[in-house]
Amino acid sequence: MPPTLREVQEALGFRAIETAREHLNRLAAEGRLVRREGKARGYALPPEASRGGRSDWVPVLGRVQAGGLNAAIEEIEGYVPVRRTYSGDLFGLRVQGESMVGAGILPGDVVVVRSQPTAASGEIVVALVDDEATVKRLRLARGRIELHPENPEFAVITPPPDRCRLLGKVVEVHRYLESEGETR
Repeated sequence: MPPTLREVQEALGFRAIETAREHLNRLAAEGRLVRREGKARGYALPPEASRGGRSDWVPVLGRVQAGGLNAAIEEIEGYVPVRRTYSGDLFGLRVQGESMVGAGILPGDVVVVRSQPTAASGEIVVALVDDEATVKRLRLARGRIELHPENPEFAVITPPPDRCRLLGKVVEVHRYLESEGETR
């Protein structure tokens, strides 16, 4: 059963019940809650969140280089939530390196990737060159693939077409301000 406004106020330590209402309304506006008008316990999780399982969480399968190429090794290190429903299979990768800082993708971020073998020129993708993975901006130029960094200190990668495969398109970026286990 959903909590009452008073229970939310007390649980979160708000001084006024109106503050609890404002927070719940903001969550409803973002689609994280649904509001049933005229009901005493009128806020609830959206139907897709109550399906059970981990349908709104994706596995973080390892690390991807945002720099040069780096061996792609799959090793599940946890799960991250996704903000909305996407079609297709999703997976996360933790970013290493600084070649994508101009696109707002920093070392330690987790990129959520939709598995797909193609992408449009200009989209940010995870590409596999031989057995090495990288996250870059895809440019299709005169029938060839170019993997562009978003940092001028890094070079464009132009792999032979028979040695490059797109693993997917980046659809979200998650950032954590403290690393696990960090305390102050």
